[in-house]
Order: sequence, then structure tokens, then C-alpha cells
Amino acid sequence: QVQLVESGGGSVEAGGSLKLSCSASGVTFMNKYMGWFRQALGKEREAVAGIIIDAGGSTRYTDSVRGRFSISADNAEKTLYLQMDSLKPEDTAVYYCAASTTWTGSWYRAWYSPMKYNAWGQGTQVTVSS
Repeated sequence: QVQLVESGGGSVEAGGSLKLSCSASGVTFMNKYMGWFRQALGKEREAVAGIIIDAGGSTRYTDSVRGRFSISADNAEKTLYLQMDSLKPEDTAVYYCAASTTWTGSWYRAWYSPMKYNAWGQGTQVTVSS
């Protein structure tokens, strides 16, 4: 049973940077399909970035963060990262790490769907002030 633990959240001023980490345990290798999601107060959980953890390392980003955020993974350390630069107040949310152990179908068509992921971390708060 994979367990995910996020860290690195905090408070930052607009324009600043944060780097989130997600440590995976209970597995020998990281799950192939992983992603970062966020949920702002009163809003639904939304995808931020996704990654296929293999030699190709394909990534996807939601439009609002493309060019500012970068997802990466260190399989040896079993850690997923989210580098967030040029942060905006609208990035304020609880950020969750997610993994899929049971993916079926095309990842490229559904990477952004929370329903496709069956393992979640507890979340880490990111607050961006203007």
C-alpha cells in the first residue's frame, strides 16, 4: 500500500517561489502515474501537473500554471517534486500529491482527473499574499 506525504508548503508573497515534495513509502519503485492537485477553499479539487515516471518522463500542466510550475521526480529517492515560481494569490490552496496503482486507458487523455488516482497524501497548505 503506497503512502504519500507532502511537505514544503508555507506562506509567501506574490512573485515568490516554493518547492513542494512528496515522499512515497510502502513501494519499491514510485508509481508510474503521479500528479499534483490543489483545492482552494470552497472550490473543487483541480489538477496542477502530472508526470509519467519512466525514461520518457512526460509531463502535463494545467493552463494556469504552465511556464511557472515544474513537476519532477527522483525515483531513487521515491520523491515527487513541484517547483512553483512566480506565485500568485490565486495559487493559494491545499496541494495534494496523488498516485495511481491501477491506471487504465490513456494517461494523456485523463491525467487531470482526480478519479483516476487511488492514493493521496494529506495535503500541504500554500498561501500566497498580494
